[in-house]
Amino acid sequence: MKKTCLALATLLLPLTAFAYPSELEKQLNGAEVAAEIQDIDTNIGGLILYNYGQMDAKCKARFRNGPEAPRTRSAELKAGERTLLTIRFARNIIKLRVDLTCEQSGA
Repeated sequence: MKKTCLALATLLLPLTAFAYPSELEKQLNGAEVAAEIQDIDTNIGGLILYNYGQMDAKCKARFRNGPEAPRTRSAELKAGERTLLTIRFARNIIKLRVDLTCEQSGA
């Protein structure tokens, strides 16, 4: 039984691996924000943002995938807050490029 389950899991492994290459360009302008790209599905990408600073931050992310029009997502992060920005493209993602621009806000 163990061998059967192991063989089945090994056969299904390539079906679950749909990672694609990605690039992240950050322009933080003094904001203390950590960012990480997430590959959610073959045509859906995500960007996790975490504000580890003491001040609030406003961020804009521009997502690009090949010939499709770039799409922009925005987020306002309070100090210590985390958020996920997602994007869905009409085609499969070949290489996801994200341009992130953040700046501090508030006092």
